[in-house]
Amino acid sequence: MSNTIHLKERSTGSTKSSLKQLRAQGDIPAVVYGQEIGSLQVTVNEKEIVAAMKRNSRAILEVVLPSNQKHPVLIQEFQRDSISGKLLHIDFHQINMNKNIETLVTIHFAGDPVGVKEGGILQVETHAVLVRCMPKKLPDTIEIDITKLTIGDHVLVSDLKVDSGVEILTEPTTILVTILAVQKLDETLDSSVPTEEEVAAEAKETAEAK
Repeated sequence: MSNTIHLKERSTGSTKSSLKQLRAQGDIPAVVYGQEIGSLQVTVNEKEIVAAMKRNSRAILEVVLPSNQKHPVLIQEFQRDSISGKLLHIDFHQINMNKNIETLVTIHFAGDPVGVKEGGILQVETHAVLVRCMPKKLPDTIEIDITKLTIGDHVLVSDLKVDSGVEILTEPTTILVTILAVQKLDETLDSSVPTEEEVAAEAKETAEAK
């Protein structure tokens, strides 16, 4: 397992001031929990975890606990500052490498659609799908070629191809991406905005009613 993250014991409390001090030192407060290890309050080096998340925030990580025990985990949840975007807190969930897991996998849309070159707009509706598989079967991403998509085309979850042993749990009819026509968008917007004549007629009707 290439993504190894070292965790340190969190000796300080959970007050705002103590957590702020931790982050100022370059550490992110975290919790790692699971059937074998229970729940542990820890910290993780900010640079180390940010680098791992840039590679793939949904990948299986190996965490090294303060006791030097190693466990495979997934990032269950993380919080960011709404303004700076900096990490504030992370939850790690221990997994069993011998049991199926259910987790999200990012969709990678490969290629430049023909429809975009023709003036259409690429609109991504779904960025990830839920899968069930053994941990060793978990794909980094699921790739689909969208090069041939023209205006009006779309891709569904059912169009995805995955290896044997990987089951996609997301509803098959869920739209992943579509190529929208700019003209149709404009027409939709125009139809929702009343014309000057319509506004004048409505005002006249209102006045007569009074």
